[in-house]
Amino acid sequence: MKILVTGGMGFIGSNFIRYMLSNISDIKIVNLDNLSIGSNIANLKDIEANARYTFIKGDLTNYKQLSKLINGIDAIVNFAAQTHVDRSIAFPRLFFKSNTLGTFNLLEACKKKNVRLIHVSTDEVYGEIAEGSFKENDRLKPSNPYSASKAAADLLILSYCRTYGLNAVITRCTNNFGPYQFPEKLIPKTIIRASLNMKVPVYGTGRNIRDWIYVLDHCEALRLVLEKGKAGEIYNVSSYNEYENLDVVKKVLKLMGKDESLIEFIEDRPGHDIRYSLDSSKIRNELGWKPKHRFNEALEQTVNWYLKNEWWWKPIATKEVLHPTPWKIKA
Repeated sequence: MKILVTGGMGFIGSNFIRYMLSNISDIKIVNLDNLSIGSNIANLKDIEANARYTFIKGDLTNYKQLSKLINGIDAIVNFAAQTHVDRSIAFPRLFFKSNTLGTFNLLEACKKKNVRLIHVSTDEVYGEIAEGSFKENDRLKPSNPYSASKAAADLLILSYCRTYGLNAVITRCTNNFGPYQFPEKLIPKTIIRASLNMKVPVYGTGRNIRDWIYVLDHCEALRLVLEKGKAGEIYNVSSYNEYENLDVVKKVLKLMGKDESLIEFIEDRPGHDIRYSLDSSKIRNELGWKPKHRFNEALEQTVNWYLKNEWWWKPIATKEVLHPTPWKIKA
């Protein structure tokens, strides 16, 4: 099988590529990435010489390049997206260009070449939920430009499945964590700032709740969806590890032997959702997936990885990336 991975130099995409090459002996992977913020060529430096792997710099907004590239491709796994909520508040246009227009171009190319598409979406398209958990058919109510751009992409995909019979599947996952995650996200930002004895910013009261999944569990779910997922379907992916942001920060500091006095409560960001929660019984029952990693153990592994790999994060941990309130950064 030969697959195209878009956005493969990002956090989840690079972990997915490494996972697939390690677990499927006859797979070949082409990685298309525009190397914008969130991407890091160092993520896959160790597999550059792998004969089953090819990297191409490019962008989903370049339809001509994309259309040529998918010749001979059996399936596409689409990670390509701007993903940081805070940044979407400061630069919304970039998110709709990448996440919505980029997906439209991908759909047009897939339609003409009859290529299977696995689209990696997000739990944030549903919006917040006070109690219970969202199922795949619940209405979408995004709260910020990032989640709105992803919701628009999801709806485009479903329309192409219905109108053109496109062989496409959507996955929506909860908060990922693990190695190679960009430093502006909560867990790596906490690790990096604490390691530098800098204050660790926490929005509002820190009571916002997220469900955390180790990235390799997500990768395994995506492999199953690629192999067994039904066209036109949506699969929620969650691990049922719900924690308040403040508790996650405290866990990281404890693992690092750092004092909680490093925590600094700051102005909350606009439209900050209180709680996300997904019901993932569909993928568990239909495809036989379940997470293998326990949260506390995986979190410790993640902390240790960042502490042992300063060479990876120091070049990209700029003042802008580590800014306490990225949504206030202006172009």
